[in-house]
Amino acid sequence: MPINTNSINHIRLTVTNIERSRAFYEGIFAWPVAMEIPADTPSKDQARYAFLYGGVIYDLGQSLLGLRPVSTDGFDENRTGLDHLSLAVTSHADLDAAIELLDGFGIGHGGIKDIGSGFILEFRDPDNIALELFAPKAP
Repeated sequence: MPINTNSINHIRLTVTNIERSRAFYEGIFAWPVAMEIPADTPSKDQARYAFLYGGVIYDLGQSLLGLRPVSTDGFDENRTGLDHLSLAVTSHADLDAAIELLDGFGIGHGGIKDIGSGFILEFRDPDNIALELFAPKAP
């Protein structure tokens, strides 16, 4: 019998510099922090939060996204593993607003593309991880 699932619980991305990655993700997304291990965490409590690996986990509403500072080699979607992360937005107007925000931060992007079932906006994080925003077409 197959395993039945109904959503993604969480995704964790490995990053080369947690401070730089946090500045990027917190600068462009309004995700609240669900969990982190603060620098001043008493050593007696650090074992309790060891699963965070010195990173952070954001609450996206229906799922979680974590950043884990371990990688030193950078991202390549042509290796086995993650190809890209696609995040849903409500409308084409959200993509227009995202372009303004990305341009304001000097973050390159591919412009809005019509892919048939909706529209996408592609860009990359500081570790070159491919990110995409997806907006469905209006009914």
